[in-house]
Amino acid sequence: MKKTFGFYTLLWAILFAVFHLAVFFARPIIPGYVILYDARFWVAWGFIVAAFLVNLLCAGFAFKAENLSKTFYRLSLVKVSRILLLSLLVGGVALMLIPNLPAWIAVVVCALLMLFNAFAVIKALFAAGTVERIDQKIKVKTAFVKFLTADAQSTMARAESEEAKELCKQVYEAVRYSDPMSDEALEPIESAIAAQFRAFDEAICDGDVELAAALSKELLALIGDRNNKCKALK
Repeated sequence: MKKTFGFYTLLWAILFAVFHLAVFFARPIIPGYVILYDARFWVAWGFIVAAFLVNLLCAGFAFKAENLSKTFYRLSLVKVSRILLLSLLVGGVALMLIPNLPAWIAVVVCALLMLFNAFAVIKALFAAGTVERIDQKIKVKTAFVKFLTADAQSTMARAESEEAKELCKQVYEAVRYSDPMSDEALEPIESAIAAQFRAFDEAICDGDVELAAALSKELLALIGDRNNKCKALK
């Protein structure tokens, strides 16, 4: 995502330069009109520049995230900061074009625009953080079944006889279609499943089909018990 941020920064820099060229160097659009560089002008200019910087900071926060999912969650922040920039551009430029306007009016108008949009930016930032924390909790809570599924698949690949492969397939499918969500209340039974699976894996690796069959029955019973408890917790 660093390339995306680099491209975004380039577009940002072009827009920032165009704004200043239009304000300081371009000829007036209205014939005979001259922009007065008074206090009102500099107040509006300062708020617009601040909006530009906020937009760039929000884009950097979003596009420099560790992974795509976090970037996706933070895109709303970029959108809101663009609205902030657009509103300050429109309002600020309008204030620049009004001659003999008291500076305090420019301060009030720009401050209100900034304050209103700042709440939206903070809200978007908070929402992105909340979703990221929920996503992280879900990943942690589904880790047990995901890892156990991968281990069961590896055990099935190491099985030599048809009977052993069938036992592994039963265990693999039971784990694969189990409820992925975990809970602190399930830790004891999940520890028992993990221990039972290790014993089952060793039996398969040793070619002891008889022991593997006995262990698989107990393992399937534990997995079924876990699934029932998962339902009870919902």
